Amino acid sequence: MPPAGSSRPPRLRVDAETTLVLREAFHKIDANYRNDHYGLYDYARAVMSKIVALDHFYIGFFHGANRVRYPYGYDGGMYTDPASHIYGPHGQAAWLLKHRQTYRMQYDNGAALNAGVASGDTSRASADAVTTPLFRRRGDEPVVFGMMSMQSYRPGTFDDNSVRAFEWLAELVARVLTKEAEDLDALRRLPADVEDAPQPVTADHIVELLSSRVADVRQRAQDALAAPDPDSTREALHRIVTDCQQLQSDLVELTLDIDPGPEERFRSLTAAEQGVAVLLCGNLPNDEIAQELGVSTHTVKTHVRNILGKYRMSGRAAVAEDVRKHLAR
Repeated sequence: MPPAGSSRPPRLRVDAETTLVLREAFHKIDANYRNDHYGLYDYARAVMSKIVALDHFYIGFFHGANRVRYPYGYDGGMYTDPASHIYGPHGQAAWLLKHRQTYRMQYDNGAALNAGVASGDTSRASADAVTTPLFRRRGDEPVVFGMMSMQSYRPGTFDDNSVRAFEWLAELVARVLTKEAEDLDALRRLPADVEDAPQPVTADHIVELLSSRVADVRQRAQDALAAPDPDSTREALHRIVTDCQQLQSDLVELTLDIDPGPEERFRSLTAAEQGVAVLLCGNLPNDEIAQELGVSTHTVKTHVRNILGKYRMSGRAAVAEDVRKHLAR
């Protein structure tokens, strides 16, 4: 513990070799990966691989009411496709949100890990796992916005030294991401007519990104076709693979900027109200909704009134548009 009155944080209790690896990581991340998320995640995985043998590594971010989006995963020396999953009340994601601390497989013999959606090589069960939450500050309260995980197919892989190093590295990754988010929030506070103010993500943004990045990949493929020898062709193909991996990762992260409001508002409804809200999208009057659901018109009117109250919108058309956004996600 630091002396009374001292603001110096406690020293990280890791061995000398690990300290050197982490010190180098700090400087490289600061210099090279401030605006390259895919590179940041890939480098974080490589850093931990210098400290401990790991088989599986991933980054995940919470989005909306019950979803985790995974822009980066790596298993057995191979990049794994990004994914998005709904998490339940008993898996690792729910455990992290509840306990707000690092999860280690030894805490519950893997119960929380195995209760969630399998990742990596699903034909093999992880024998050791460490997953740490990523925090950012919202006002005075730190909130969990994501998680970073390393897993092994061999038991007893992760000792206290590697776990402390992993937590430190996760904090560094979170600080990089948080700084970018804070910069965007600062821009959003400016008047809406400022030219470089961030705009909500739309289908047009995704199409523009895909079109531009696919054009880059196509050009690399054309260069590979014109390569003068097999080694040059192999190098060009390797760059194409990396470009595609980064594009997949970037697309998943882009979806994190999509407004989660429609999903959260829809999930605030009861099951009966959700049924009515879906039918509102078809612009049906109350009597037709009642006939469709096999309930009375009075019951439908009550549900519509409750829906309007929860959505706090001006009318049925606005609610219907918001529900359509949720159903199309």
